[in-house]
Amino acid sequence: MPQQKPRSTDPDKKPTGPYFVTYLPIFLDYLAVEKGLAKNSLSAYSVDLRHFGHYLNDSKLEIDRVERIHIVKYFQLLRTAGISARSVARALAAIRGLFRFLVAERHLKKDPTENLENPKLWSTLPKSMQPAEVEALLAAPDRTTAAGLRDAAMLELLYATGLRVSELIKVRIDEVVMDAGFLRTIGKGSKERIVPFGDTARDVITQYVERARPELDQYSDPHLFLNYRGRPMTRQAFWMKITKYARDAGIKAHISPHVLRHAFATHLLENGADLRSVQMMLGHADISTTQIYTHVSRARLQKMYDSFHPRA
Repeated sequence: MPQQKPRSTDPDKKPTGPYFVTYLPIFLDYLAVEKGLAKNSLSAYSVDLRHFGHYLNDSKLEIDRVERIHIVKYFQLLRTAGISARSVARALAAIRGLFRFLVAERHLKKDPTENLENPKLWSTLPKSMQPAEVEALLAAPDRTTAAGLRDAAMLELLYATGLRVSELIKVRIDEVVMDAGFLRTIGKGSKERIVPFGDTARDVITQYVERARPELDQYSDPHLFLNYRGRPMTRQAFWMKITKYARDAGIKAHISPHVLRHAFATHLLENGADLRSVQMMLGHADISTTQIYTHVSRARLQKMYDSFHPRA
């Protein structure tokens, strides 16, 4: 049964008041028009903010009277209702964005979410991989075959860039600048970003383009990665392939393309990359989304400390 967020006790009653009539519509318009938020993301923001509006109405609280304590109580209510920590964090991002916008536009004088920490996500940390597991996964495809070399190039590029699988399968040949070692991609919200990749990925992609892709390209398709029918690789097919290669590599945990994206971010941060750079490479609109990877690193450090320190 899906989780339900607390809302008005009278669901058939049309919401009224400045929050629903004025502030929420202009913020959603701002997200759609000026920020170019994708339809699904805009819908998620709308749902989270409407739930929050019902909470304000039920509490007989006008938006200009909201204090930090009210925000905290709301999130406590969500957690008590069984809403996941990840969903609570998403709701906080939406509410924080709303208040920042209203203050910036001078509709409100203060932002009650300022300096409010994100809900801890310790129980829902994204799965990642140890570097040795990544190496085993990347070595799994048979690079003597056209399909194997293609799969190796996809895995190398995925780990080298942290692309979403939906972005990976849409990469076109003309979007990859081999000499400079970067590619252009269109991410969430139809936003273009430039993502670098290293020599290892470049070498494998070059081999694939020169040796394997001509065998697969039956229709002069512009996409970089093609299936055996000469059409762009699909998400489902690549998902099945990465699962198979993980099994061949002896990795017991379930591995998906998104796990490799998590490994990209986690390993960068563990080796000293700054959070803002990782945010840009991942294409996160809000740095709070990227900050979860610092929790992953801390969790690993804590585990290492507990395992090896004599007084842990």
